[in-house]
Amino acid sequence: METSNKCIALESLKEALDNESNIVIFDVRSPEEYTERHIPGAINIPLDTVESALPNLDKGKLYITVCKKGGGRSEAGAEKLKQAGYNATWLCGGTLGWFE
Repeated sequence: METSNKCIALESLKEALDNESNIVIFDVRSPEEYTERHIPGAINIPLDTVESALPNLDKGKLYITVCKKGGGRSEAGAEKLKQAGYNATWLCGGTLGWFE
């Protein structure tokens, strides 16, 4: 799944997760926010630490960044990943949307 400059819809992500194993969900919120509630299987990499995580990432994966509402931090995280050459986008509606 290629990404564009728009966020990925929740339905599209859930469908992709059922069909693809190369997707990594990056929760870019603080550890406290992550602990409170997060998408199952999401990895917590706070936005201010994304750059330091880059050497450990696989360029063959698709990274979906999430924050609370889906924009702001998650879009910034996806942009950081894209600028470093990774396939990335962010989730429309964020963690709140996932649990609605």
